[in-house]
Amino acid sequence: MSLDMTDNQTMTLTVSERIDDRGGIARIRLVGDSLPPVTAGAHLDLYLSGINMWRQYSLCSDPAETGFYEIGVLKDPASRGGSVEVHRVAKPGATLTVEGPRNHFPLDETAKTTVLLGGGIGITPMIAMAKRLHAIGQDFTLHYCTRSQEVTAFYDELKAAPFADRIVFHHDDEDAAQKLVLDRDLPAPSPDTHLYVCGPQGFMDWVISSAEAAGHATANVHREYFSSEVDLSGETFEVEARASGLTLTIGPDDTIAKKLAEHGIKVEVKCEEGVCGTCVTDVIEGDIDHRDQFLTIDEREDGDQMCVCCSRGRGKLVLDI
Repeated sequence: MSLDMTDNQTMTLTVSERIDDRGGIARIRLVGDSLPPVTAGAHLDLYLSGINMWRQYSLCSDPAETGFYEIGVLKDPASRGGSVEVHRVAKPGATLTVEGPRNHFPLDETAKTTVLLGGGIGITPMIAMAKRLHAIGQDFTLHYCTRSQEVTAFYDELKAAPFADRIVFHHDDEDAAQKLVLDRDLPAPSPDTHLYVCGPQGFMDWVISSAEAAGHATANVHREYFSSEVDLSGETFEVEARASGLTLTIGPDDTIAKKLAEHGIKVEVKCEEGVCGTCVTDVIEGDIDHRDQFLTIDEREDGDQMCVCCSRGRGKLVLDI
């Protein structure tokens, strides 16, 4: 996976503005001294001290903007508490500990045709991408899918955007003709056509499987999961941390990262769902049972990396740690 990343520095940023938009989404602007530059598709890691948790949020602000970062956060009571905490603490004047920006979802600016597909809060990185593609004069279409117009955050801004003619809104509660129909709405596969998708897992799985079934190359179907329903359990296996000289048994309800931490081997973990890539660790040998949504199919087949927050092994794994 080609990652476009800046230095992963820690910053203290201040909430300068908050807009509570439609659909339970808070649009939060963050300011600070000498903000590092960003590229379209980048995200920030926010540390939520009240619940001792890191969470990742995509930047929706224009990559050319140097005075602030903007994120959009959906308040989701069904999540593990991160979004609820952001809504509680991110008020004007509040300070937040932030790492990044990092980009695991970089935009290929050389593509002749780009299709952006955002479902719900998955629209946030797509807005940044649309702004960048418009600025450099590249051909693109942005499809934005929501349950209804009444819960469509950023609606007014997007309708007034200079690239509004490239945006297609799709609402579940309106007539069938305006709904997203992938057979109709995706362009023909081409080496110069790239698709980008972000949103709920079911939406993403549908778009990705349909696009690949239609002939779009896996490498041209870019995806970013902001959460994942991951099964952490499985059969017992062994992990040798070769550089540390330890061999550990990972039980049915253990994770590699937690077991390593119990023995003083710290691997940085943030999402614990295999979506952010923070915990990717080199594998020397062994049969990996990948559970993440971060590594590409090609990277999985290489067999030399894994996300130790959620993925498991069969038999014995040897890690370079």
